[in-house]
Amino acid sequence: MGEGPSRRRTLSWLASGATLAMGAAAMTGCGPRQKVLRPHLVIWHGFRGAEKAALEKLAALYSSRLKPGQRPVRAVAIPSDAMADKISASVPRGKGPDLFIFGHDRLGGWAEVGDTITPLDFFLDQGTKDAFLPNMFDAVTYRDAVWALPFNYKSIALLYNKKLIDTPPQTTDDLVALAKAHTDVARGRFGLAYAYDDFFLHAALMNGFGGGVFDANGRLMLDDPRNIAASNLVQSWRGKLDLLPDDPTSSLVASLFNSGRAAMIFNGPWFLGEIAPEIEFGAAVLPRISQAQNRPMAPYMAVEAIFMCAGTHDPAEAWGFARFLTSLEAARVMAIEGGELPTLQAVYETPEVARNPIVQAFKAQALTAVAMPNLPEMTMVWSPADKAMKRVTKLETTSEAAWQDCQREVQAAIDALHAGKTG
Repeated sequence: MGEGPSRRRTLSWLASGATLAMGAAAMTGCGPRQKVLRPHLVIWHGFRGAEKAALEKLAALYSSRLKPGQRPVRAVAIPSDAMADKISASVPRGKGPDLFIFGHDRLGGWAEVGDTITPLDFFLDQGTKDAFLPNMFDAVTYRDAVWALPFNYKSIALLYNKKLIDTPPQTTDDLVALAKAHTDVARGRFGLAYAYDDFFLHAALMNGFGGGVFDANGRLMLDDPRNIAASNLVQSWRGKLDLLPDDPTSSLVASLFNSGRAAMIFNGPWFLGEIAPEIEFGAAVLPRISQAQNRPMAPYMAVEAIFMCAGTHDPAEAWGFARFLTSLEAARVMAIEGGELPTLQAVYETPEVARNPIVQAFKAQALTAVAMPNLPEMTMVWSPADKAMKRVTKLETTSEAAWQDCQREVQAAIDALHAGKTG
């Protein structure tokens, strides 16, 4: 798919490492076409570490409260980089779980193919939806149907070194002024550093300008003037103002921030565990865009959702556990013990979470974030868009030319995809 490093890290949900040794019973699954009911309700996930422990705690807690005859829950860890293919291969053949947790970006493809996931509208009412943070159901809605329950989310925000920055910038004009004051290229110091050639991170500006990848009718709009304006702004930061480091790799950004040589960075919650203990840092929402009538930056948001497998043996039973995972009790466990950002609004008002300024900053950022498109065609966008951003930020061409070339390349790939479906 040609994913950029930040997007890969976001969608791996910090869970790409540990692989469990699963027995034959776990591998056979509890798919909808099995004739023998397995003794457990099975949920697949890609968590590891604290997230894995928190989910397993919730599965055990839920199971301990079941009535006689109800199936306990078994949480099965699958390597996250293999899970999408495993779901696509296993569930339609009746060899999958009852539920699985995965990023929302594959939703459209699974919904179009059929026999993989099932819509949840039958179980949902407006009161249930209103309990979640705004925008979360945008991620799990496709063709006017809700296909999953939002569970956790991730987006970038502004992280800053408190020894260098007293008050985070409110606008991009403020950002530039602060960045200039803390930039000394000869000494390798920068006021601002981020992976600016990564399309996933750049989307905060693109969306903030009012641009995007697809319009309201699903038509490709990469060469839209607002997308070009967003890239022009990055070009000016990179070239005219010389505010950004030459090599915007995630490892360089981490090194600069952890050595006190970057005052501000754009990054996500997955980076928090990498910050050196001696760095006193804060988090804030990304600044409003002065060049776009002070519209807020709108980063892409990746939502980790709970999917119900198509044809699961007992949809009501599966829904019961999915609903429990999005309860306040479960959200507290995932936030406090699992280190996640739950989608439930009420958890951010509990004392332990309300006192955490970093979590509250990411929650505030979620209010202006935009769910990554879940259209199947989005898989065609990432690699060409990353290539366009590299051309723009290396100052090899104009933003207009880069996005016009990208538009042609992606549209050709989409046309070929559709031709293959109808051919």
